[in-house]
Amino acid sequence: METALVVVVVLFALGFDYTNGFHDAANAIATSVSTRALTPRVALSMAAIMNFTGALLGTAVAETIATSIVDLSDAPPHQALVVIVCALIGAISWNLITWWFGLPSSSTHALIGGLVGAGIAGGLGVYWSSVYEKVVVPMVVSPVLGFVVAFIIMVGVLWLVRNRAPGRTYRRFRGAQTVSASAMALGHGLQDAQKTMGVIYLALLTVGWANPETGIPLWVKVSAAAAISAGTYSGGWRIMRTLGRKIIEVDPARGFVAESVSATILYLNAFVLHAPVSTTHTVTASIMGVGATKRASAVRWGVAGNIATAWVLTIPAAALVAAIIYWILGPILT
Repeated sequence: METALVVVVVLFALGFDYTNGFHDAANAIATSVSTRALTPRVALSMAAIMNFTGALLGTAVAETIATSIVDLSDAPPHQALVVIVCALIGAISWNLITWWFGLPSSSTHALIGGLVGAGIAGGLGVYWSSVYEKVVVPMVVSPVLGFVVAFIIMVGVLWLVRNRAPGRTYRRFRGAQTVSASAMALGHGLQDAQKTMGVIYLALLTVGWANPETGIPLWVKVSAAAAISAGTYSGGWRIMRTLGRKIIEVDPARGFVAESVSATILYLNAFVLHAPVSTTHTVTASIMGVGATKRASAVRWGVAGNIATAWVLTIPAAALVAAIIYWILGPILT
């Protein structure tokens, strides 16, 4: 039974990673595509490669997911594995719902919400202080930081290029967007693929198939990187339209600044704070920040409000689905 459950966890985790890829593909490339800096297929290919590369650059976020969200240490291995499976089902369900409606919600918070909901339903402990410090605080701070920093830098960029020919300036920024979009895709892989690694690693630790001293096995890293890369290449056009055009009409200069600021925040959280921050929240807030430099009305605040609602609902909604799934499957499998 334990072996079968581990296999199920791995399959569901990689399935979640795939949905994360196509759900969040827009994070890295929406502005580059909307400004015609890159064609859609070239942008997706680049994002897939950079996601794969980023996924192999670190494990700190993965270890946070594996050890700092829900306490499985006192649970029987089969119960712990059922909790993980139900958490993944909750996260995948919310990803698909928000993808269908074109809302850029957070796959990160869907996964964390799933773990919390299934853990509570299973009567297990939740590391609430860690959830607060490494999830709730970054959930608030990262978008605010993205908005403010993107706004300030965009104002500076506009001042620097105020006397230059718009056509030539935009062409240069289109070229620069290739670099900034690549950096954003690398940060997405660094952040989001690690979360899947963390779930698989958590399952392996539960049954004693991994050694905490040696860390995450190489096959886990490669498989998670491949899954998110494949999902990214498959697209995500509904959300891409929301980020690229529905919030504001993005020009090359604003797209470059939004991507650069978002990538920097992702790297800071991954390498310094080890926090599983939402790439979706960060890039969306940065797009709003650069858009607000046109004028406040340039940002379509009604669309932004719908996105914010999805943000607020993500953790409790994924938690509720995961809890319901556990209440259904728990008596059967535990």
